[in-house]
Amino acid sequence: MTDVPRIGPPPPFDPELGAALAVISQSLPPAILPDMVPAVRQAMSDAAPSDEGLRRDGAIDFETRQVPGPDGAPDVPLLICRPHGVSGPLPCVYFTHGGGMILGDNRNMLGEMLDWVQDLRLVLVSVEYRLAPEHPFPAGLEDVYAGLMWTAGHAAELGIDPDRLVVSGASAGGGLTAGLTLLVRDRGGPRLAGHLLACPMLDDRNDTPSSHQMAGRGAWDRTSNDTGWTALLGERRGGRDVPAYAAPARAEDLSGLPPLFIDVGSAETFRDEVVTYAARFWQAGGDAELHVWPGGFHGFDALVPQAVLSQRARAARSAWLRRRLVR
Repeated sequence: MTDVPRIGPPPPFDPELGAALAVISQSLPPAILPDMVPAVRQAMSDAAPSDEGLRRDGAIDFETRQVPGPDGAPDVPLLICRPHGVSGPLPCVYFTHGGGMILGDNRNMLGEMLDWVQDLRLVLVSVEYRLAPEHPFPAGLEDVYAGLMWTAGHAAELGIDPDRLVVSGASAGGGLTAGLTLLVRDRGGPRLAGHLLACPMLDDRNDTPSSHQMAGRGAWDRTSNDTGWTALLGERRGGRDVPAYAAPARAEDLSGLPPLFIDVGSAETFRDEVVTYAARFWQAGGDAELHVWPGGFHGFDALVPQAVLSQRARAARSAWLRRRLVR
């Protein structure tokens, strides 16, 4: 009989983050059920930055493009931000937003990415993809892939250096970005300088110790995870036939992928699947940098950007990008 490891009590939240979480939980509970999705979508839309917020007092220029989507599908909306008055070719981060596969758009939680535009002098391309359950897998991933292919193919027009292109995503966007790198490898897509995954959503099985440990706590617990993955995959969720492009934790081969930065909080649902993914990336011979932020809950740095731990996490990501992209 196989021994089942004992799961202890949940790790503590960072004190500064825990105090903020008590307030955040009043409007964003850890468990999101399907009937709550419309209200949460509206709240996220209301919180998205205005045009003036994107411009940052004239420091950033932006435009929107509707680019060709997958065959037979609608166009894909891209938000393109660049530092004002800086000529190219510039490095580029192609960003995929979070939201559990069911929430958000290409303006959500861009604060850190707009900092990159200003501080690292890069072009940010933020993609909007079709959401589940209205559009189950593979719609969203194929939108993200189509947007990347258009971006790489129009690098000269956009003032982008195609040799300095990093793909990035947070939460569900991190999972989509991991799936995207697998697609790019397998379809012979553009050469990527790296991929950056912040607290990525990687495993539809939702059965790790941390997913049980953090039930009912933090932001985006195992109930929310069930909501998101079931919306994306339907009855296939947790079964044997889920493709790695949908749930990258299932990938049997992680070789041949671009350098990876991956991070997660110690007090969140995704902790164990992220740590396992990083370990398997190294085992496949890959170049990966892993950070586990002590006491961090899911999305802590986006929700509490002023916290000391949030600043440390953002500084680590920025430093990795600088090493990969800035000449």
